[in-house]
Amino acid sequence: MHIEHVEEAADPRLADYRNLTDTALRRVQEPAGGLYIAESAKVIERAIAAGHTPRSVLTQERWVTGLETLLADVDVPVHVVPDDVAEQVTGFAVHRGALASMHRPSLPQLSEVLRDARVVLVLEDLIEHQNVGAAFRAAAGLGADAVIVTSRCADPLYRRSVKVSMGTVFQVPWTRIDETSAGLEELRSAGFAIAALALSDDAVPLDAYAADRPERVALLLGTEGDGLSHMALEAADAIVTIPMRGGVDSLNVASAAAVALWALTSGMG
Repeated sequence: MHIEHVEEAADPRLADYRNLTDTALRRVQEPAGGLYIAESAKVIERAIAAGHTPRSVLTQERWVTGLETLLADVDVPVHVVPDDVAEQVTGFAVHRGALASMHRPSLPQLSEVLRDARVVLVLEDLIEHQNVGAAFRAAAGLGADAVIVTSRCADPLYRRSVKVSMGTVFQVPWTRIDETSAGLEELRSAGFAIAALALSDDAVPLDAYAADRPERVALLLGTEGDGLSHMALEAADAIVTIPMRGGVDSLNVASAAAVALWALTSGMG
């Protein structure tokens, strides 16, 4: 790494970090130029460990020493700025040590992601980045082998998604499918049974489905509010529901993913 002290918010070297508020970035599915922003030293460390390459790092003087080991073998400019410049540039108080502008890697083919998988999580059109990040964290912690996101699903590499996931978006293999119907057909051709998590009068309770689960399962969850599309429900081999109490009919989508994954993987050893 090589240190560059930057004193002006308008400096062109800081262009990757300018106006990175949630509202501004939510307008685009993925940051322009094939980049994403990793926030905090821990997340940057996990991204580099996963083979991702930083283009630059933005930090403040008090965090430089902690980055020296992390970036010792990385040829990257580290822009050291005063606190007020960091906030002017990004639109928020940078207090987690560092931001890194990372080159976005090419996504693998679906067949590659599925090759050795037994349980995969399929996220259809989730629009909340924090729910995508929380779903990845559940996938990593509860034994999903991969995550598949649809074309309209929020970006797993968006700053909020990465932060909520605690960097597990770099740990779990994932890819994006352009056409949901084609992706589900490829899953079925690879030997996956498609289990749609949804409310339905003829739905199978999760515990009953897990007790006799297929060898390979794709757990399909839909967008916040409306849930799964009619196409996805029609494509499913089974509709599965989590039995609820207290007059509650459903859970947050990421919480539902965690409960379902625990049920499907807890007996697998």
